[in-house]
Amino acid sequence: MRKFVLVVLLSLPVSALADEALLKKYSCTACHQTQAKVLGPSYKMVSDKYRDRADAQSYVAGKIRAGGKGVWGQIAMPAQAQVSEADAQVMAKYILSIR
Repeated sequence: MRKFVLVVLLSLPVSALADEALLKKYSCTACHQTQAKVLGPSYKMVSDKYRDRADAQSYVAGKIRAGGKGVWGQIAMPAQAQVSEADAQVMAKYILSIR
């Protein structure tokens, strides 16, 4: 089992691990998961909806920091002003890369 875990971790790009760490650092994973809808949409759902927009990364980064309501239902996503613009951009780029 240990060898399998090590192989999986070594096969992931280092940046993907760092990007996932940011999502955990800011508690995004309390409401969002990669493939499954929890309280908010899955990251894949967000990627599917916005990745073809010319301004997708900036738009998603802005939503991370400003929050919103009504796009995915009536439960509001609170503003995450504590997330730096740089971190929001990294997280948005990662989210938009999910297929």
